[in-house]
Amino acid sequence: MASHHTLGKKGEEIAADFLRGKQYSILHTNWRSGRKEIDIIAMQGPTLVFVEVKTRSGQLFGMPEEAVNGVKEEHMRRVAECYLEHFMPHAREVRFDIIAITLTGNNPMEIIHLEDVF
Repeated sequence: MASHHTLGKKGEEIAADFLRGKQYSILHTNWRSGRKEIDIIAMQGPTLVFVEVKTRSGQLFGMPEEAVNGVKEEHMRRVAECYLEHFMPHAREVRFDIIAITLTGNNPMEIIHLEDVF
């Protein structure tokens, strides 16, 4: 597996643990619709939360959250619509979050949780 894939998987594990620590219930990780994917789908109380996780090993290429652009947002919306159709057609509260993680070695140097970003 390429090192960026390993880094991404590590970040997703850290993000899921972080959310569990905030009393979120993780429903799915890496849920796919076609070739598109949402990293984490969770519940926070009555709110269904779709989470994109971005992990970096430094800031050479910018802040992790800056990697979520309009194209990625549109992909997330489409996958979320598919998920809702299949599993929760009556969901009332839906939110899109980003978790940005910067690592030093295998340890998180910084975790930023941006709620309701789009």
